[in-house]
Amino acid sequence: MEQKTKPRIGITIGDISGIGPEVVLKTLSDNRVLHYCTPIIYGTASAVNKYRKLLGLENFNFQTIQAFDQLHPKKTSVLNCVEEEIDFTPGTPTAATGALARAALLRAAQDLKDGHIQAVVTAPIDKDNTQGEGFEFPGHTEFFTTYFDAPESLMFLVADGFRVATVTGHLPLKEVANQITPELLIRKLSILDNSLRRDFGIQKPRIAVLGLNPHAGENGLLGTEETEIVIPVIEQLKNKGNLVFGPFPADGFFGTRSYQKFDATLALYHDQGLIPFKTLAFDRGVNFTAGLPIVRTSPDHGTAYDIAGQNRADETSFREALFAAIDILRARSGV
Repeated sequence: MEQKTKPRIGITIGDISGIGPEVVLKTLSDNRVLHYCTPIIYGTASAVNKYRKLLGLENFNFQTIQAFDQLHPKKTSVLNCVEEEIDFTPGTPTAATGALARAALLRAAQDLKDGHIQAVVTAPIDKDNTQGEGFEFPGHTEFFTTYFDAPESLMFLVADGFRVATVTGHLPLKEVANQITPELLIRKLSILDNSLRRDFGIQKPRIAVLGLNPHAGENGLLGTEETEIVIPVIEQLKNKGNLVFGPFPADGFFGTRSYQKFDATLALYHDQGLIPFKTLAFDRGVNFTAGLPIVRTSPDHGTAYDIAGQNRADETSFREALFAAIDILRARSGV
């Protein structure tokens, strides 16, 4: 790829007391990454430098910038998002580490909206201590959906050809059934179908839909959501020419690896999709927010405070998230 066509990728540092800085620095310490993108870390140079020393990453170099005209195409840049230096201990989140995570996220989102960067990859945050002015959301997905005025988005987990999306996201389980409506299901299936075509280059996507209840309701014996909502929606979309199938009982569907027959699987709630996905692809999975005008990806893991600062974090998922963002940008531009 020519240097002039390299996308600028913003990387939000996440909670610096978690493993975010470690997986970011381990990924970017491989200078080959710079052939494909120009990375900008949103955080603080002091935190990046602390982890550089802590992890012994002598081959990782960066420059601190105040403006985008200072970017160097062959260097990683760090943009300071708070003025004061933060005293922190890996593994111990504080109000200050949450405030930095929030500031980094808000600055990157604004720069994305202004066109200074072409995509953003978000390192893990502590959803509780990140709350504050500008970020009053249960997670990244909801934040970016609101920030970019999207009517709807989709939590979409991808790992090579294994793709799982969810109808409902960060929602208490007791509220899930009441949220599943024909209208919502149709909107989510539409976003999923469009994303498979636009972002992954699949011309005729085959989509599997899971049932809400055990055994997909057992013909109404174990619940009626399948017969009253899911099946009619699938039939409606099939009649329009969409390749949508189901509803499938979630346990047997993943147990028999039936997901391999489809381009994507639509789960009806968070854990129904994410538990099997992370069981099968945790080390390389990517969380992509589909349905937005911008590209946002993240690793499929959390802050992992229990191993933070111990040089034990595996950066594979973050590296995959970075390259997924680049690949999706290419797909959207037709390169």
